[in-house]
Amino acid sequence: MKPQHDQETNDCTQISAMLQRVGDKWTVLVIGALGMGPQRFSDLKRQIGGISQKMLTSTLRNLERDGFVHRTVTPTRPPRVDYSLSELGAELLVPVQGLGDWTLANMDRIEAARARFDGRDDQ
Repeated sequence: MKPQHDQETNDCTQISAMLQRVGDKWTVLVIGALGMGPQRFSDLKRQIGGISQKMLTSTLRNLERDGFVHRTVTPTRPPRVDYSLSELGAELLVPVQGLGDWTLANMDRIEAARARFDGRDDQ
């Protein structure tokens, strides 16, 4: 049995790695976009303004690897590729949407705090 400290360190490392992945700007936007239903690559790129093709490809691959996204290829000419949230991805959508909603609801308070901080003399 591992000592408690080693287990806590391992837990923190795993949590940190996953927060780094799911807290990434593009991950949050892709998960949010796929929360509206399955989409093709070009539709995602159009919906998520400012993301490059390379970054979208990388983000989708990482999300697929982690089990958050399903990639479905339909053998047509040209092949049709659709992306959708897996069950795990749909579960992740809940806190992602919650964080977005919280941000929008509290943006005025955050901006006021920033203004107070930026106006202090002791910086």
